[in-house]
Amino acid sequence: MVTPPKLLPIKDYLSSSWLDILEAEFDKPYMISLQFFLDNERTKGKIIYPDALNWFEAFNKLTPQEVKVVILGQDPYHGPGQAHGLSFSVRADADIPPSLYNIYKELQNDIGIPKPLHGCLSSWSEQGVLLLNTSLTVEQGAPGSHQTIGWDIFTTKVIKELNAQRKNLVFLLWGKEAQKKCAFIDPNKHLILKASHPSPLSSYRGFLGCKHFSLTNKYIHMHGQKEIDWVVLPVA
Repeated sequence: MVTPPKLLPIKDYLSSSWLDILEAEFDKPYMISLQFFLDNERTKGKIIYPDALNWFEAFNKLTPQEVKVVILGQDPYHGPGQAHGLSFSVRADADIPPSLYNIYKELQNDIGIPKPLHGCLSSWSEQGVLLLNTSLTVEQGAPGSHQTIGWDIFTTKVIKELNAQRKNLVFLLWGKEAQKKCAFIDPNKHLILKASHPSPLSSYRGFLGCKHFSLTNKYIHMHGQKEIDWVVLPVA
């Protein structure tokens, strides 16, 4: 077995605009422990998704001041060639997973956008949509395997900072794990939209028919910002 190269310090993967508000987190015991855990798992031959270069992809696509919408999921996809650091998104050459298929179904029913041909949502990120998971890594074939290693503390800090520093954001909380972050969002400053997770097991409990895409744009427009174009653009 070939031992994978040792990880860089985790903060080295995060863009400077986010380090300005989050750098202190990386010196805390939970983050030091998280780095040790991920290094140790890789040394033991565990496959972790996404690649380390993509752990902070959601952040590196935009600055804190560019965020308009936060779509919060659970953890990355756990199959080969899928996760690339954006919640619910997959690489453009991957099959569209069931959860994303239901997102596309709601997108069409809500605002009439035909089903996209691929599953890469980077064009949403580029317009100010932070596609954030509550946990930023996962072991191959083991959904939820990294939910207790410290990422939840980090992503809670992210939500707290956005809540405090910004106003009139839209938080789309899909699923129980995402909805736990409600406690850190001021409903008098921001719009909170909750629905069940879009997976086939729960989408019928409130995700399908939630109209979150049109409600998001209505709120954004009402506060003088450019609406999100939810069309999923081709990837070059």
